[in-house]
Amino acid sequence: MVKVRTVFDLDPKEMRIVYNDALCRAAAANDRVVAINCDLCSSLGLKGFVKDFPDRSVNVGIQEANACSMAGGMSAAGMIPFFNTFSVFATRRAYDQIFMCAAYPKLNVKIVGGDAGVSATSNGGTHMPFEDMGILRVMPGVTVMEPSDGVMLADLIQQMVDTYGVQYIRFTRKNAVRIYEEGSHFEIGKAVTVRDGADATIITCGILVAEALKAAETLAAEGIDVRVVDMFTLKPIDADCILRCAAQTGAIVTAENHQLMGGLFSAVSEVLAENGVGVPMEKIGIHDEFGEVGDQDYLMERFQLSAPHIAAAVRKAVARK
Repeated sequence: MVKVRTVFDLDPKEMRIVYNDALCRAAAANDRVVAINCDLCSSLGLKGFVKDFPDRSVNVGIQEANACSMAGGMSAAGMIPFFNTFSVFATRRAYDQIFMCAAYPKLNVKIVGGDAGVSATSNGGTHMPFEDMGILRVMPGVTVMEPSDGVMLADLIQQMVDTYGVQYIRFTRKNAVRIYEEGSHFEIGKAVTVRDGADATIITCGILVAEALKAAETLAAEGIDVRVVDMFTLKPIDADCILRCAAQTGAIVTAENHQLMGGLFSAVSEVLAENGVGVPMEKIGIHDEFGEVGDQDYLMERFQLSAPHIAAAVRKAVARK
């Protein structure tokens, strides 16, 4: 059951610490859970896991391809490996190893990427993953997820332990806005309606869920009733939810911290096109650009991802109805 908070404030616990705590709980309950790190234990918040489970922690150094191959071998031996690094290295750098050592042999490998999208901030364009979900979405059999807050992240980590297959999850390392009440449970592949509305639907994920909620509040004051849907699973995507939102609200806006090509906009567009559904649709995301150095607030404005830009896209979509 999912319960949405009434107050959306910043979680005092960083997402990377939420991840560490969730993985530690999973490892305490299941001795097959192991962590493979690439010299980023501190950056990804996993020092606690290394301390508590030294015999199930491997640091291979800056060798992401080897780490992924090792994860495949561990899975073949019956373990449940979590391959951890920044999203750019977990996907772009290890792409062929994910294909050959995890997805193609249908193994049980969990890929965890930190610094999703603009949350890479000062690491800049070379370390800013705008394409990671897109390139893994096209790989057969890979589940792709982006949680919006710590409650969702912790629940999904446990589900990843309990569910066989290759799964990729990306998140910001720092503090996220709290969207859900503690104890909420999410079903992989099923979207969550965070706010209901009748005039348009914002389909979003990750840190843009909070921005979409801000936009919805602004639009409500203008008499525009907006639904906000947290599409935290990009693959398999919740097609039924997308079609229902199109039919009930008549306008769709997608909002993502990712390239528009290959990401959430593409996935939602595919569902609508395959089902012959034509509704006004607008998009918020990265328009075929590389990232750059800057703090997150600057980058949210630089790439037009913030609430005012989402609200403007909704007004445009509603005007086209």
